[in-house]
Amino acid sequence: MGLPDTHLELEVAKAITEVCTCYIAPFLVRMIKGYLDMKGVHAAETRIGTVLRTMHQSYHEARRQGARNLNPIPYQAGYMGHKIHMDQNEKLAMFGVTHVLAIDGFSKKVIAHSTLPIKTTLPSMKMPAVLEYGIWDQVRELLTSHRHNQERRPYLQTSYTRVHRFNYPLKTALLQLVDQEEIDMNDSLVRYCVSNLTGQLCQIGLTRLVESWNAHRIPGKGVPNDLAGCGCPKKIPQELLPHSVDAADLYSQQLGSLLTTHSTFGVDPFSTEQDKLRVENQFAEQYSDISDLFSRAVNNELAPYKQALLCLITTTRRNV
Repeated sequence: MGLPDTHLELEVAKAITEVCTCYIAPFLVRMIKGYLDMKGVHAAETRIGTVLRTMHQSYHEARRQGARNLNPIPYQAGYMGHKIHMDQNEKLAMFGVTHVLAIDGFSKKVIAHSTLPIKTTLPSMKMPAVLEYGIWDQVRELLTSHRHNQERRPYLQTSYTRVHRFNYPLKTALLQLVDQEEIDMNDSLVRYCVSNLTGQLCQIGLTRLVESWNAHRIPGKGVPNDLAGCGCPKKIPQELLPHSVDAADLYSQQLGSLLTTHSTFGVDPFSTEQDKLRVENQFAEQYSDISDLFSRAVNNELAPYKQALLCLITTTRRNV
């Protein structure tokens, strides 16, 4: 027997409050299904679509109007491990947050993701992916001789096309705080607090998005988690992979350019770990579940996030 309608409605409503506005319109039903599947709640796409139409007309209308943030696919990949695409989203870079993702070109699975306080693609994100899945054919590094297909160019630059704008509400809230002169982004302590809290919320959103994407169905293709299968055809042992710091040094030596390997976005204001822990505990007393701040922000309730940020800044300033 399938999931009762009332139960499905409750689950869809909960999913909407947590992630719905993170997803671009054409993928809405499939992404919500992926999110529910990931949580162990299974229902057909048609039923989920019906619930969205009847319960949340605004989301249905956005889906009906089509893909505002979708461009044509710029390349094709023949198998898992053919091509890896690494992409950065810098919409919040001015507030000390950069999203970095690595996507397999064949399965479309997001195989690594991170939220960083700096604008750079760190080797430290690629290395765990290579260890877990294997080595991709199109990747520029010292390990090109270990690739599965030696005939392919080891590096190819293309543009990725699917942009999920879950960080826009947070950026809107931050711009409002700046315009209203409630935060001063020239203040190093403020920059540190803004980057810290916003980065944590963005990581929550990015994790939810990635888990849903990897579990959703791509029409005519399949589910990214399933398509990724056992990973790349070619696996390599850990001893061949340098530490991320060593990899950055090798990159600099060979190409003559530097990678930013540490954050300069606001200096850590704490003189001791005890002071830092005290602030974290005091903040947690008022905001024990920051995931709620993200869920409300992406549903256009910006006030709780603003208040939490101002609370963090005040608490930090009081304890340094």
